[in-house]
Amino acid sequence: MKSTVLNYPRKATPAAASSDLPANATATDTTLVGLDWGTNTSCLMASPLTGTGTTVSEQIPTVIGTAAENVLEGVLPGNARTLYGRDAQKYRMHLTMHHPLRSGVIADLPMARLYAQHLRTRLPDDAGEIRAVIGMPASSDLVARENARTVVQGLFHKVLFVPEPFLAALGYRDETRLTDPEYQDPVLNSLYIDIGAGSTDVCLVQGHYPTVEDQLSAPFAGDAVDQIIHEAILAAYPDCGLTLTRVKELKEKHSFAMSEGTAAPVIATIIVGGKPRKIDITAQICAGCDALLQKVFAMTCQLLARSNPDLVTELLQNVIVTGGGSLIKGFGVALQTKLLEEGFENPRVRTLGENYKNYVALGALKAARQAKDHQWQNLIG
Repeated sequence: MKSTVLNYPRKATPAAASSDLPANATATDTTLVGLDWGTNTSCLMASPLTGTGTTVSEQIPTVIGTAAENVLEGVLPGNARTLYGRDAQKYRMHLTMHHPLRSGVIADLPMARLYAQHLRTRLPDDAGEIRAVIGMPASSDLVARENARTVVQGLFHKVLFVPEPFLAALGYRDETRLTDPEYQDPVLNSLYIDIGAGSTDVCLVQGHYPTVEDQLSAPFAGDAVDQIIHEAILAAYPDCGLTLTRVKELKEKHSFAMSEGTAAPVIATIIVGGKPRKIDITAQICAGCDALLQKVFAMTCQLLARSNPDLVTELLQNVIVTGGGSLIKGFGVALQTKLLEEGFENPRVRTLGENYKNYVALGALKAARQAKDHQWQNLIG
């Protein structure tokens, strides 16, 4: 299978007049950036080109809050009119909340630009030339990539867009074990399933940047599960007044992927008319998680059918689930069981769990260090 470098030619565009990026940066003052720009949370990592240590490693909620006109002085920190990330979440009662991404891609260009400017402030002032590898959902189209280029124009010198599942595999890879004959290198032959908030990506990772044929992406992921659970709860308890935000919290705490009869009851405490009330939401949590499992299973089968028959046996030993969906209790076991029932031989499904948020950004940082000069897209003239 021919490898494809995800580098889309375009003319360099001069920096905006407000840009403070140096014009003549050299390799000795170049900063490499790995960015997982997520629908709900983004992960930013940075390292000097000539060093090995990580100078920046942050997880920042992908949200912006703008202050209402009637907010009193002293309510918001520093009387700021715009807050980002956790600050925006903390003061959300006094803000209009904006989410720049939807289904894993930019949906609000002005707000995405503001958020990108905030990310730039998290890098050192003396960062020099900034080269950023940015994770994109599998099969993201030309419009999505062009929007991403637009919002980072004048903030980064050079960018490279790479599918997020490939970056997750690269980030998960343990270079210290590559000479171990027992080690299954996730970069050589694996099937990565990245379940985020806005999209689910399934990707064949086989030692090169994936082609379009190696990837599947669907706008059905954590946010869609929240919506299913929310609607099911309101149908069963129409007077409960449960918000989507509260449903998300309940899902993150109680989600499971198994038959309803084998799950412990999920009892939620809600406030109705100022008084606490307990409701059983086991069936509703089950319905949302099962819908996601069915979608992931169908996408996995579809991509396995496309793979080289000579490599399928080995590939099935390296099915890896990452993203927020990897935190659903029993999800890996449930998917593995469905693959067995479908007739696939001896599949092995692993979930990355709590550390999943760092893997895409870490992989992006590794990719930035490995990238050749001709692969970078110049954003500054």
